Amino acid sequence: SNVKLGSVLSDLFGVSGRNILARLLEKGCVDKDELDECLRGRLKTKKQAVYDSLLGTLTEHELRLLRLLWKHVEELERLIEEVDQHIDRLLEPYREEVDLLMTMPGVKKQTAAVIIAEMGTDMSVFETPERAASWTGLSPGNHESAGKRKSTRTTKGNPHLRSALCEAAWSAARSKTHPLSRKFWSLAARCGKKKALIATARRMLVIIFCMISRKEPFRQPQLI
Repeated sequence: SNVKLGSVLSDLFGVSGRNILARLLEKGCVDKDELDECLRGRLKTKKQAVYDSLLGTLTEHELRLLRLLWKHVEELERLIEEVDQHIDRLLEPYREEVDLLMTMPGVKKQTAAVIIAEMGTDMSVFETPERAASWTGLSPGNHESAGKRKSTRTTKGNPHLRSALCEAAWSAARSKTHPLSRKFWSLAARCGKKKALIATARRMLVIIFCMISRKEPFRQPQLI
């Protein structure tokens, strides 16, 4: 077909991408006037590049397959929305904790849901933030040899919580305004991005532990 829209659009399912796909699936092609109506924001400055990526030809067979795939995508999105609504209902008894967690930069509703689902809201079961970090798999393991302590790989732990916190930590690292960003890049320069990511996620977990235990919102000094 030689249609290469994905090489120009970073998000095919964004507003502009969806507009273009809708026209493409309806007619099999998109002319320049229609394209102008489809594009939003900065993509308007790339109109010619987007148009050039659509110059290929779609056969009737290819269009039929694409329409079936598009229906499948829409059905999956509907199911995801249904699951999200169910999660919202399950989170209702923990609304206070969710709102509390979301005061921390980088922690969105989805991350808060994972934290509560995996850790619960009673931090006394872990006793200390360090034990919570170890349970999550965010504490570096250590062993002794000839009287010397040698660092080993990070301990195994809860993969779901660890993944959510690492994602939040990476989001923090990429943000120029996040309080933990400078700390992350300082660590990354010394020991690499992977270790810096684990250290940042661990720091976030310790703060989260304290926030839930004390029922206090995030405060900037907690990250220093």
